[in-house]
Amino acid sequence: MSALADRLHSVRAGIEDAARDAGRDPGGITTIVVTKFQPVSLIRELAALGVRDVGENRHQEAQAKAAELGDLGLRWHFVGQLQSKKARQVRAYASAIHSVDRESLVDALRSEEASVDCFVQVNLTDDPGRGGVAPDALETLVEKVLETPGLELRGLMAVAPLGEPARPAFANVRAMSERVQRLAPEATSLSMGMSHDYRDAILEGATHLRIGTAITGNRPTGG
Repeated sequence: MSALADRLHSVRAGIEDAARDAGRDPGGITTIVVTKFQPVSLIRELAALGVRDVGENRHQEAQAKAAELGDLGLRWHFVGQLQSKKARQVRAYASAIHSVDRESLVDALRSEEASVDCFVQVNLTDDPGRGGVAPDALETLVEKVLETPGLELRGLMAVAPLGEPARPAFANVRAMSERVQRLAPEATSLSMGMSHDYRDAILEGATHLRIGTAITGNRPTGG
């Protein structure tokens, strides 16, 4: 077994353990392997190991990889902060956009021709530079997404604050999700949980995990 296969197996086992402890079916949890700075050869190996959901957070890198690996049938998830001027280009290859956080971006993603899944990102910190809509503006942005053609709202996305316990933050997102479901009953998905905190995320209902180094290993030197 390669080191990559070993790490993937270990994370999958950890996900199953956490799901079992939460009384959940691990089959209802999507693991997105975040491959930023990693070579396309690693993504090909991941695909051979059964991975179908891949995440990137920089448009230029994601676009090039999606084009080069078009034969693999992967689902590309855009998980980073997105400039409005790049929105239309990201729509062209992304199956889902996890970082919708402002009305100008919603307008830029509008399409009368095709739909893309999206998550509204919530900022759990006081730092606006972290990305995400402020919790008190959440419903307003959700309503904007719901009335915009070409966007299918799947739920919320969040990153746990640094230096704080993750589980209370994820519990807060879960409560916000219940608010959102009053406006959009089908928007039940929660994109939260990364390499170091995915167990806490699963215990609080995460449906989409964004896991990088725990599976891919460290970034290549110079990346």
